[in-house]
Amino acid sequence: MYSIDEIVQNVPHRYPFLLIDRILEFVENERVVALKNITINEAQFQGHFPGKPVFPGVYIIESMAQSACFLLAKSAGGLQENTVYVLGKVAKMSFFDLVTPGDQLITTITVEKKFGDNALVAAKSVVGERTVAKGQLMFAARKG
Repeated sequence: MYSIDEIVQNVPHRYPFLLIDRILEFVENERVVALKNITINEAQFQGHFPGKPVFPGVYIIESMAQSACFLLAKSAGGLQENTVYVLGKVAKMSFFDLVTPGDQLITTITVEKKFGDNALVAAKSVVGERTVAKGQLMFAARKG
């Protein structure tokens, strides 16, 4: 299990846009399982939606992307100062249920294919036993 200290060493995002709180499992070049606690004090709930807070689907995708960034960067020996993992494609993404304050979003990222500095990953997010979203993400490492 990796804490927030290890996460910020491998993911360039920071508050208020860091959307993973803990790494529960890491297998180099293969898989990562990340946790995001959904709390009512997050800014997006002021407008999405007042009286019926729902964690936005694009934030679920971003949490998936940051989890994949952790997997790719840590597998490469850590986040390099001149490298950013850029999300290039979202494919076959489906949403199945709502995520609301109090939920723990658990995201599993599995490498499907690596080609050079690019990677295609499978992404799945669950809350408890409920699958809330799944799809594929493609990344490219951009240097410079």
